[in-house]
Amino acid sequence: MNWILLIIAGLFEVAFATCLGKAKTATGNASLFWYTAFLVCLIISMSLLVKVTRELPIGTAYAVWTGIGAVGTVLIGIFVFNEPAHFWRLLFLTTLIISLVGLKFVSQ
Repeated sequence: MNWILLIIAGLFEVAFATCLGKAKTATGNASLFWYTAFLVCLIISMSLLVKVTRELPIGTAYAVWTGIGAVGTVLIGIFVFNEPAHFWRLLFLTTLIISLVGLKFVSQ
């Protein structure tokens, strides 16, 4: 169950990074909405991270949490914000994913 919560926490990290990116380009009430969504996602993500670190090793949990956030944010950048998706970027993104899966398998 802790691994599922950790994945959800990582997805909320992607969400708060996405909200921050959207808030950067928004104006008026839309900007307020995106900053509010950023804070809500941040609180949920951090709360779940704190909860899972009671059972999982902090080093592993934090690495997986940031890794999910990094991978997800890069993918959102590519698909939503039209950032480049060249070979080297995708290669290193793939190695990050492999490393995260490896951490899960070697952790108790």
